[in-house]
Parts: sequence; C-alpha cells; structure tokens
Amino acid sequence: MLSPESAAVIRATLPAVGGALDQITARFYGTMFAEQPELLDGLFNRANQASGEQRQALAGSIAGFAQALLADPDARPDALLARIAHKHAALGVTEDQYTIVHKYLFRAIGDVLGDAATPEVAAAWDEVYWLMAGALIAQEARLYQEAQVDPRRPWRQWTVVERREETPDVTSFLLRPADDGPLPQARAGQYVSVRALMPDGIHQTRQYSLSNAPGGRLRRITVKRVASVADAPEGEVSNQLHRTVGVGDELTLSAPFGDVVLDDADTPLLLVSAGIGCTPMVGMLEHLAATGSTRLLRVLHADRSPADHALRADTRRLIAQLPEARAEFWYEEDATEEPGSHPGLMDLDSLDLPLDADVYLCGSLPFMRAVRTQLLRAGVPARSIRYEVFGPDLWLAHAEG
Repeated sequence: MLSPESAAVIRATLPAVGGALDQITARFYGTMFAEQPELLDGLFNRANQASGEQRQALAGSIAGFAQALLADPDARPDALLARIAHKHAALGVTEDQYTIVHKYLFRAIGDVLGDAATPEVAAAWDEVYWLMAGALIAQEARLYQEAQVDPRRPWRQWTVVERREETPDVTSFLLRPADDGPLPQARAGQYVSVRALMPDGIHQTRQYSLSNAPGGRLRRITVKRVASVADAPEGEVSNQLHRTVGVGDELTLSAPFGDVVLDDADTPLLLVSAGIGCTPMVGMLEHLAATGSTRLLRVLHADRSPADHALRADTRRLIAQLPEARAEFWYEEDATEEPGSHPGLMDLDSLDLPLDADVYLCGSLPFMRAVRTQLLRAGVPARSIRYEVFGPDLWLAHAEG
C-alpha cells in the first residue's frame, strides 16, 4: 500500500523523474558496475548494457509500477512484475541484491536530480522502490520454492546428446541431466537460462525457450546465432554455443521459468510467431500433440523464407497429429505454393480467426505490436493476448501503439 503522502509526491514528481529515468538508470548501472564488477559475471547481460535495452526496461518497469500504484494505492500489481520475477528466478537473483541495487539507484537519483531530490521526494520514491522490491522478492521466493531451487545454487549441468542444424543460423541442442537425476518440472512455453564461459573468462547468461514438450527425459533448446549488424556486436552466447558446443559437451542450465505458459483450457488457440519466436510455440505444439489435444488451433508464422524457418518440418509434423489444427505461413522471399503459404508480411485481415481464442505471441517487438493491432481490430479482446519477449521486456518502456 502506497501511503497518501507518498502518493501525492509521486504524482507531482513522476513527469520529472520519468523523464530522467533513462539518465538515472544509465548512471546507476555505470556506477554499480564500476564499483562491483563481479555483478557482470553471469548476472547481467553485457550486450543489453551496451545497447541500453536493460536500462530502458528498468526505467519502464519502475515508471509502470509507480503509475499502477497511483491508479490504485491499495493495489498489489503483482501481475505487472510476474515477468521480471521469472527472469530473476532464472538468473538466481537473491534478496540481498535488492539492497545493492537500492544503494546505487538512489545515489543515481540524487546525482541526476540534484536539488530536486529533496528528502521528501527521496522518501516517496524509496517507498515505491521497496514496495516493488518486496513484491518481487515474495514472488521469486515462491518460484524458487515451487521449482525446488536454492537461489544460491541455481545451476545444473546438462549433457548434449544431439546437435541438429535447423537452418544456416539456427541450431537445436538436445539435452539430458549430466547427473541422470530427475528433470525439473516445466510447462510448455517456459525457458531456461544457459550460463556460458566467454573467452575473456566472464560468464554470460541468456534465456532460451524449451522447444520440445516438457515431458520425457530430454529437453531441447533451439538457438539462433545473432550476427553483427551495423554497430551492434554479434551475440556472445549464441555464437559461443554454435562454434564450440557439440555432442558430449556439457551446458550449465537453470530450472525452467517463464510466465507465458500454455493453459489447460479447451478454448481455441492462436499461436502467432515470427523468426526464432517459433521456439516456444513448437514446444506448445509438441505438448498438445503428446496429450492428444482436440482444441481448435491456428498456428501463424512469419519468416524471411522457408529456408530460414526453423523447426518448420517439426511444426508441419505436429500439426498433422492434431485433428483441429491448421497452419498459415508468410514468407518475404520464396513463398511456396503449398496450402497455407503466403508471400509478404503477416496479414490477418483475410483470415477467419476464432475471436474467443487464447492468443500467444512471440517475435520482435515491432512484429508483436503490429499483430496485436490486427487482432484487436478483428475483435480479439486484449485480455486474451499474451506475449513473450526474448531479452529485456521493452513493451512497458514505450507507449503502446
């Protein structure tokens, strides 16, 4: 609960603080990593720091949480923070790290706002921070307990039993626990963190969706090699996996986490993806096939070309096993003449979509925004649309289009 006194201060200062959040978070990360560089070893993504995406995501989440509290000071906007809590649990974030973040974040607020950061303003935003941190700590504790994970020891070794080249830039790794122990519980749509040692001796961690059904004795991740584009460097972990990991090697993985999971309802389903966003959708498809689902299902995917469409054969195979499933594919180049194949960008206006469907989106943010707009225009309720973002969730960092 946000106190009335703090709510008044937050309402008055949110425009100024919100406008300075990017500067504040840049100062925060810069100072924290300068004084505690060990935090960059496995916990924070160096690429997202360099691109600014991490600070944009942090700024968006703080502003979004403050706005939610202002809308209802008695609210507990836990749903707003569920995605962050799952990401944190997949990294082994611990309660004491919130104290470290608080120290550097509020030093940055004071540095950037100067005299405007009065004790009254600092106290109000301190209350917002600890309400947000407390909600995250509680959610993460519950996630750790449910997953039977000790956050101080969140990692486990897995052995690669098969490596499959899906496309020139996408490779699947089939994994089993190196200790031959039981698999951790998972739900279709979730991801795991992969912790890799870089050539400079620093560990980096990335999340990859489980691209097969969560049952059985093996887990699969499907990794797209991120190439260098313009000023953006190549993906550190994805290229390391592609270049160095083969059958018999071991990978360090977290337990599965993620809040965008397939439910057990009997409502129609729309699985909508682009590019490597197909990976959680194929995991959901395999789960539906394994459980003999008879749900009405539409699988919609967009890609550059059929040759670039990862797990395309798996998708076709699984759809053939589901009596009420149908696929539509869009290709910018080399579209085939097979049924359900279309040239160009995804266009839903000509499709007869079930408006009562549960919708799952995964792809680039511009793609998901465009598809969401089409779905809303078609009459699909906003509450029925869920999305998964690879990397920092920037949806809250910008006004929705």
